[in-house]
Amino acid sequence: MEPPASTPPASAGRRLTMLVTVTALLTVTGLVAQALTPQRRDPSPSISIIPAALAAARPQPGEALAVPAALTEEGLDLRNGPVGVPLELQMPSLGVNAPVVGVGITPNQVMDAPMGPANDPVWQQAFWYRGSAVPGELSTALIAGHVSGLGRPGVFAHLDRVHPGDPIIVHDTRNGLDVRFSVSDSRTYPLDQMTDPAVLNQIYGAGPVAGTSPQPSADGLSHLTLITCAGTFRNGTHDQRRVVFATRIAGP
Repeated sequence: MEPPASTPPASAGRRLTMLVTVTALLTVTGLVAQALTPQRRDPSPSISIIPAALAAARPQPGEALAVPAALTEEGLDLRNGPVGVPLELQMPSLGVNAPVVGVGITPNQVMDAPMGPANDPVWQQAFWYRGSAVPGELSTALIAGHVSGLGRPGVFAHLDRVHPGDPIIVHDTRNGLDVRFSVSDSRTYPLDQMTDPAVLNQIYGAGPVAGTSPQPSADGLSHLTLITCAGTFRNGTHDQRRVVFATRIAGP
């Protein structure tokens, strides 16, 4: 699978570009767009599986948790190519410790999914969609990764082994800040339901699908979505997408 790339914090000047991006995601078969394929047509707007341990670890009302500072230059257009961002994605249950790249959209108006030769490090990198929230903000951040590349396992090769309660950490390499999340749900979505607006809103959170900057989450919490390919490779892409939902928790 070609993973979606990372994205810098949205600004007012980028809203028109974001509208173009989301429109493309709804009409073309780019990697990230396809990743938003629901398994059922009646998804609820909120994640349904909330482990008791996750609920207990959630930040208390009024408890302010640190958020990484801006990850890219202000005003960086989504049509610009991938850029490095000072983050690492850590998934202890899978042994993943991946550098993060921020991506936007390609000239073909699809979410970028960097690729390269077999030995290119891109296959082991995670991609933060710059049109989504900065991980840790009270909104939704979207990160994608390849399931495989040229016959070799990608960074998200075992994303299907993630379970509710598993930790996910977004580490800020500038100051050592760890933004901690706990998995709340994991789902597989068939490709033919990829345009369902309810599913897109679940995955992207409020804002990007409507063509605006990321909006505050309805529950007042910080969410993280991970996406990769799944199923059978046919007609140039996989026929399913694996989506993992996580919610921020308090922690050292």
